Order: sequence, then C-alpha cells, then structure tokens
Amino acid sequence: MRTLEQKLAAEIYKQVQCLEDQKQRAKEYGSMAHKLPVLIRQAGLVQTLAYVAARGKPGARQLLADLADVLGFDSADDLLARSRETELLDYMYLTRQATVALTWYKRFAQSVLGVEPTEGGE
Repeated sequence: MRTLEQKLAAEIYKQVQCLEDQKQRAKEYGSMAHKLPVLIRQAGLVQTLAYVAARGKPGARQLLADLADVLGFDSADDLLARSRETELLDYMYLTRQATVALTWYKRFAQSVLGVEPTEGGE
C-alpha cells in the first residue's frame, strides 16, 4: 500500500515530466510552482488560486489545472469554486492538501525541469 505522499509524487512527476520539452512553458510553470506555497501562506488559498487563474500565462494556467487534477477536481474552475464556497474546516483541509502537493511540484520543477527558485518566468 502506498502512502499519500507516494501517490502524489508519482502523479505529479508524470505531469511535470510532460513539460520537459516545452522550455518557455516549463520555465513559467516552475517559477509559479516555487512561488505558490509562499503565496498561500501569505494570502490564503482562494486568493492565491484566483491570482494564478488571472495571470494568463500558459505555464501558470497549466500548473493550476494540474493541481486541480491531482487534488481530484474535474477542472481548475471546480477547484476555484470549492475554495471560495467551502466551510472553514474543509477550506483548511483543502489548503493543506494543496500545500503538500505543491511541495512536490516545487521539487520536480527544480529536479526535472531545472527551474531554480530565483528564475523569473512570470
């Protein structure tokens, strides 16, 4: 039986690996992956997700779609709606899930895509 961390790592690795040959999108994706955990801690989940949705860059939108998928949502819009409309305890749980997943996105952005935290793709 695999742990939640193992399941997340495997799924996120597949998502990130698909971007290896798309240099610009990978840079935007990786840059946003490094920023999101900090933004969530500073502004909260719903504000951060709304920010990413509004950015308009393909890499940032792809990261949001991938995050929604790995968290079990049909689309980024569904994730955004849930984060806006859910009760406090569910919001806290969703925030925790997103933060754990984003740790893997950040790790793989660095190891697979070669995007360092200081690179600006935004």
